[in-house]
Amino acid sequence: MGTPFSEVLEAPLDVEGLSRRWREMLEDPLLANVPGKVELDLWGRIIMSPVNTEHAGLAGELAHLLRSQLGGRTLVEVGVRTGEGVFAPDVAWCSEAYWNARREQAPLEVAPELCVEIASPSNTIQDLQAKVNAYIAAGASEAWIVFPRSKRVEFRDGSGVIAASSFPVDLSTLFD
Repeated sequence: MGTPFSEVLEAPLDVEGLSRRWREMLEDPLLANVPGKVELDLWGRIIMSPVNTEHAGLAGELAHLLRSQLGGRTLVEVGVRTGEGVFAPDVAWCSEAYWNARREQAPLEVAPELCVEIASPSNTIQDLQAKVNAYIAAGASEAWIVFPRSKRVEFRDGSGVIAASSFPVDLSTLFD
């Protein structure tokens, strides 16, 4: 077994340390029924975010829209190893080729093609921007931030904020 979650680390975890710690979390019975999203920072600390009903419904609707319009696979709160920790996008989309090559990885070593964060009242814009930038640095083609209160979506790629997504998805019914 690896480092206990309560132990203070002297340095951030390396890539293998993050992956090992994530796999330990997946097998930890104390974490089996934790509601909400669970993530892991570079220092091995568990980060938990409660999810409200509106957030969950929006994630489900977005997953449906992506799968029905793009095909491929939609993933909900899957662990993605980034340079900042193991984050779990609320919704991710990947092609069948991506899925077939990585379906047994835990956490995913390369971000899915599209990663989406849905803003919650407890999120800061800086945290959301850091996450989407981490997904892009980890291989995502695009990362989106969905803002339920203002009913808008911010699209980003490697160049920063972009006017529209390159993924052919109609989001006009997302906030209905």
